[in-house]
Amino acid sequence: MQPWFVVPPLKGSLVRLEALSDDHAEDLARAAEEDRSSFSFTLVPRAEQVAGYLKAQFDRVAQGLVPFAQIRQSDGRAVGCTAYWDPRYWPGGSRLRAVEIGFTWLGASAQGCGINAEAKMLLMQYAFEELGVARVDLKTDARNKRSRQAIENLGATHEGVLRNWSMSWAPGEDGRLRHSAMYSVVSTEWKTVKDGLLARLARSQGTSPQGL
Repeated sequence: MQPWFVVPPLKGSLVRLEALSDDHAEDLARAAEEDRSSFSFTLVPRAEQVAGYLKAQFDRVAQGLVPFAQIRQSDGRAVGCTAYWDPRYWPGGSRLRAVEIGFTWLGASAQGCGINAEAKMLLMQYAFEELGVARVDLKTDARNKRSRQAIENLGATHEGVLRNWSMSWAPGEDGRLRHSAMYSVVSTEWKTVKDGLLARLARSQGTSPQGL
């Protein structure tokens, strides 16, 4: 099953996003077994579960998922995953009006170094500037303080907590629902958010802000 639209590789200085495939399995198994202390509320497979995880992601394509591998530019290794999810359209047509960025995780060695911020910027840039959406959603388990802070650091606006909104991925909570903290960036905010992310990435790399 092909995705509902095909996204070309999205390339930054730290990360490249490319269509998720079985070719990424070995790298993802390695990344998933690094320090797992930040995965308490996140869907991240164990090494031996990666094949099943990939199949489940491919099965979700029919439901609107467009999955990516996050490739670290410095060594060419897949260090995590992310996706477009939950596409919504304008009434009476096929023109996209909103999409979510979700199913995101990174191995411990790829955290805190700018990869997450750059990947989110690449995805938002493509959504706003190429797909023409009016809104990008991001959500996380309301208990996940680390994830919520990371989303807020992107410049997204917290809209509230939706109770019993999503399935929980926390250990021991199979089949249970979680409260989800909902965030968004809308098209009128995108330039300001993008400028802030470019400046943040430039500071982290000791360079001048540039467009991607």
